[in-house]
Amino acid sequence: MPIVLAIESSCDETAVAVLSANEARSKVLASEISSQISLHAPHGGVVPEIASRSHSHVIRPLVEHALLSAGISTKEIDVVAATAGPGLASSLLVGHTVAKAMAAALGKPFVAVNHLEGHLLSPFLQEEEIPPHIALIISGGHTMLLHVAGAGQYRKIGSTRDDAAGEAFDKVAKMLSLPYPGGPHVERMAQGGNPKAFSFPRGLLHESHFDFSFSGLKTSVLYTLPKLDDVEKALPDLCASFQEAVIDVLLQKSLRAVKEFGANHLAISGGVSMNGTLRQAFQVACDKRKVKFSVSAPAFCTDNAAMIAFAAWVRYRAGHSDALDAPVHPNLPLLANL
Repeated sequence: MPIVLAIESSCDETAVAVLSANEARSKVLASEISSQISLHAPHGGVVPEIASRSHSHVIRPLVEHALLSAGISTKEIDVVAATAGPGLASSLLVGHTVAKAMAAALGKPFVAVNHLEGHLLSPFLQEEEIPPHIALIISGGHTMLLHVAGAGQYRKIGSTRDDAAGEAFDKVAKMLSLPYPGGPHVERMAQGGNPKAFSFPRGLLHESHFDFSFSGLKTSVLYTLPKLDDVEKALPDLCASFQEAVIDVLLQKSLRAVKEFGANHLAISGGVSMNGTLRQAFQVACDKRKVKFSVSAPAFCTDNAAMIAFAAWVRYRAGHSDALDAPVHPNLPLLANL
């Protein structure tokens, strides 16, 4: 079976994966991730220069460790891939350059992958096919609804007009003095709260289009804080109410897209899809409507190279590869380009 080695360095995670694949199925042989959370936590967010320096320091040993974990040598690699965008230019350049250098040294094809396509396809990693479905990508930088006809056949039907869902989680967490990254801490705090305690707005929920807006929700939380006698005591209720407002918008818009496009399959991906309350809400709603529901395994929800390897394989088997002078694209859009 062909072997794909992929590198992901679009933001603040350095990741390397090795994938074994054929026309019927793929298997992740190794998926290594080096986290930078401790480096960026003191700053309350990602610092691009720190991120790119860290990528440069850890990427070679990470590649070596991935190959060792997969039990293969460089001579067995058939395709080398890397994330080309979207992301931080300085971070993208590190992984992209290393992957192109490996491809050149090994005399193997190079495939540049759209980070969003990696997320989009991740629920079907190690599956036999990519079926028609409605896809919801929810991460720190993106919130996007797509109508997917198949591999490489994507039509964007909605996206955020301001903050992404994950960005809203992180910003609200910062308001509430919760640690970085904020999303998981908001979720944990929400487990002990009443989601009906505060009536937060659902931006664009009743509009006919499929776009999202979370800035009003974030501002509503900000304006609520000065009115509280004891913010710390109210934290569980604040987090639960905020979380429910986000989930409500994401779920209702997705379900309406399923109905409007006559789909019978809904898939979600991206870091926010790790949220247990969100996953359960989507599963229950889809079961009730007899709609198939797919979600990435937790290990493949956040930024990782396994999803990049899989997207690269999908592109490569469709006859696509890239030149070794291909540039990175920090604002790369997700297009149907296979």
